[in-house]
Amino acid sequence: MKRRDLLAASGGLALGLPLGALAQSGGATGRIVVPFAAGGAREAPARAIQQELGTETGQTWIIEAKPGAGGAIGTVSVAKAEPDGRTLLMAASSHFVTAAMGATPNYDPIKDFQVVANLGDQNHLLLVSAEVPARTVAEFIQLAKSKPGQLNYGSAGVGSSTHLAMAYFVKAAGIDVMHVPYKGTAEAVTDVGANRAQAVIVPTAGSAAFRNDPRYRMLGITGRKRNPLLPNVPTIAESGLPGFEFESWYGLIGPAGMPRATVERLNAAVNKVAATKVVQDRLLALGLEPSPMSVDAFNSAFLKDRDLMYRIVNDVGLAKKG
Repeated sequence: MKRRDLLAASGGLALGLPLGALAQSGGATGRIVVPFAAGGAREAPARAIQQELGTETGQTWIIEAKPGAGGAIGTVSVAKAEPDGRTLLMAASSHFVTAAMGATPNYDPIKDFQVVANLGDQNHLLLVSAEVPARTVAEFIQLAKSKPGQLNYGSAGVGSSTHLAMAYFVKAAGIDVMHVPYKGTAEAVTDVGANRAQAVIVPTAGSAAFRNDPRYRMLGITGRKRNPLLPNVPTIAESGLPGFEFESWYGLIGPAGMPRATVERLNAAVNKVAATKVVQDRLLALGLEPSPMSVDAFNSAFLKDRDLMYRIVNDVGLAKKG
């Protein structure tokens, strides 16, 4: 939507006020709810835009951690919030996983929410122990096929992105590698470094630490293209498993029923902020490739990701039976 159309559609905006002034006239402080513990991966993208979004919209945005029940407590609080554009959820692809696994999280991941703005896409890194005699994805697949059930992979727990990504890789490659769930990604990575587990797929954020660590070998990126943080690491698709892709989006969504004009205003503000170099640098440092979208484009990606997450959960055997 062009800016003049946005102004015309927003009710009383023929005055030509800038976005910041419009938000300021709305008054109250906005909240970005993070449905996991403070300091985690879901909070960091919200922090990356917090100050600039406040300047652009002319209102203060606070980040509120509401952990518990695998993210359900914070997510439900946003679903039940007043749909006035002042309460948003910092969401990611895992937004769909609980429901896909057959749980009843007291919210519908589609019907109870309105997409607002995408911040960026994150891909992951296939990391193996340096003691594993494989230097490419193709070699790792061949090794696993020669030793069915003898290799292990770690994850941050059942249903985590690290679990789904690796389970999806194992399924797509047609190999038999045992899953060992840990309490967190750090523990899984530590055991791979000691060769107690042989592989793990981790978010690219912080992956530069593995470049010169002799305990690890980086085999491939899960995304559609190479990651700018690791330009010399090929994608899994180009290095042994054609067609493989696993990415996670990070974006803002709000409660269903938000006025379209409010959604468009927030989308325009977030996209403008995300286009600045300072915010892009922050997102890239987090392993997120900035990916601003219109509301309609984000909604299409949102629904497509829902279908993918349900398919992956089903394919790797995590869907509830019956």
